[in-house]
Amino acid sequence: MKIVITDGFTLNPGDLNWAAFEKLGNVQYYDRTAPVEVIARCFDADIIVTNKTIIDEDVIMAGSHLKMIAVTATGYNNVDTVAAKNKKVVVCNAPGYGTQSVAQHTFALLLELCNGVGNNADSVSRGGWTSAKDWCYSLHPIIELNKKITGIIGMGEIGRQVAAIAHAFGMQVIYTGGHSDESYCSQVSLYELFIQSDFVTLHCPLTGNNKEFINKEMLGLMKPTAYLINTARGALINEKELAQVLYQHKIAGAALDVLSVEPPAKDNPLIGLSNCIITPHNAWMSAEARQRIMDITLGNIRAFMGEHPQNVVNS
Repeated sequence: MKIVITDGFTLNPGDLNWAAFEKLGNVQYYDRTAPVEVIARCFDADIIVTNKTIIDEDVIMAGSHLKMIAVTATGYNNVDTVAAKNKKVVVCNAPGYGTQSVAQHTFALLLELCNGVGNNADSVSRGGWTSAKDWCYSLHPIIELNKKITGIIGMGEIGRQVAAIAHAFGMQVIYTGGHSDESYCSQVSLYELFIQSDFVTLHCPLTGNNKEFINKEMLGLMKPTAYLINTARGALINEKELAQVLYQHKIAGAALDVLSVEPPAKDNPLIGLSNCIITPHNAWMSAEARQRIMDITLGNIRAFMGEHPQNVVNS
């Protein structure tokens, strides 16, 4: 059984271990695989393990022995699942690994928007406090979260964890999409969520129907004091229109861990805006979350070999 790992570096930059995979077959490992290299590297694989490498119809049809594609992520839009199904290739993903880490990063972004810890600490490092006229200062107003409204788009596992953290801060929680049984969560329409929220945070998957649904129209519903947070998928947002709204200060700001193209182009209109915080898609990257991905993926391969596949997304 030949297992080809197309892009393993981001999952395991050296602090984890692939040894358990090597017990399942002949592992061919690559840190990264360029688009022009995919077919040559994967044509004789029985199992392809991919994170973000595009496994399209051409790759799938070229796979003379291909039986399984294991995606080391929850999202699997990099795989042509229809072509895989037509060729009877099982595609499995790794759900539920990042609930705690992504929710934690969501609030790291939210708190940076509210408290400016990074900016204020940098100011002190540059001598701002030692030369200050007063015994305290802040580069921007501090926002208290108690009684603020957080609007969650996508009340799945991550959304529910974000809701629990928000509730612990004394925030009101409203949501659309998904479901919550918690008494502190109130379901509203998408339009009402944008109108009411002080913080809109995205936790929904990217589908064919919601690409760039965060556009000028939806952003125009938000309070001028409200913030947008995205730790889901970059393509949920029309970046040009968000940049225009931010530049005109029609909303207070945004904090994004994902962009539509990653790595982004140098001329991405959101990069460099004073009211837009961007982190390089690292909400998922805690060692604990990455280990869970490896464990789930290993379990997926073992289950497939045992003829009881699990986490199948193209059945």
